[in-house]
Amino acid sequence: MADFDHRLVLIAAYAAFNARAIDAALATMHPDVNWPNGWKGGRVIGHDAIRAYWTQQWEELNPHVEPQRCTTDDDGRVTVDVHQVVSDYAGHTLADEQIQHIYEFENGLIKRMDIQRI
Repeated sequence: MADFDHRLVLIAAYAAFNARAIDAALATMHPDVNWPNGWKGGRVIGHDAIRAYWTQQWEELNPHVEPQRCTTDDDGRVTVDVHQVVSDYAGHTLADEQIQHIYEFENGLIKRMDIQRI
């Protein structure tokens, strides 16, 4: 699949995440997606696990991620430079940082995501 298609998938995924539209976000992911638990550590596998992770996370935190730049390496992994702001529901900013999300795709869907601090 071309880079352009991957970028469209990622744009849809970020928009859905920021809108708290879990079903729309999961539609961009492979059923066996491997996802980092950036909140408490470890990884979650599959749609049900991501749904549970995000639902629990959003009860306590209000993260917002804005993709800034997207590149693809020779192995087809897509790196997205992201501006991430995490607040609590009292309006206190807990994190305001630039990070990288690194994606692997399978059949046009997100198969794996990793977080890299920069």
